[in-house]
Amino acid sequence: MSVNPSYPLLSESEYLDGEALAKTKHELVDGQAYAMAGASEYHNLLSSNMLTELKNRLKGSPCRVFIADMKVRAGSDFFYPDVMVVCQQDDANAYYKNAPTLIVEVLSKSTRRFDKTQKRLRCQQIPSLEYYVLIEQDIAEIVVFSRQELWLPSYYFLGDDISFAALGVTVAVEDIYYQVNNEDVVAFLEQKST
Repeated sequence: MSVNPSYPLLSESEYLDGEALAKTKHELVDGQAYAMAGASEYHNLLSSNMLTELKNRLKGSPCRVFIADMKVRAGSDFFYPDVMVVCQQDDANAYYKNAPTLIVEVLSKSTRRFDKTQKRLRCQQIPSLEYYVLIEQDIAEIVVFSRQELWLPSYYFLGDDISFAALGVTVAVEDIYYQVNNEDVVAFLEQKST
């Protein structure tokens, strides 16, 4: 996604009003609305696996886990994270959240560059955010940017566990890639079964 204004800039209220009626989801970046593309099978599996793992481990806590239809506000921009955890009371609006603790993006060819750069940097400015997570779908690699680690990347692969200490949660990379049959996962499972 390139941010190159070619239409009049939208105000937040114009965007939110339009998004409530739209048949296609849009993200708002620098006053421009950008339509979101559909997701692949692996993208859906990775998002739902991450949602399931987090939701199960956070049961009984005040944290709530949301999937791709809930927006997050980052300054004057609005994004649809693939998975988002909100632990603070954040009822300012029924259609977006202001105070996420964790944001997960599953990377695709069309969004990889934006998700890794501009979107990440904008989301890291959210005061409540502790983790920004990038999940590759074509290979088994997860990158976690953590506020506690000064937003430096940590890399995780099959056989690793990811600890989200601020949430009191640990998730196995293997569980996130459940039923995702890319080459890395197939090789890992073959090696594990021997």
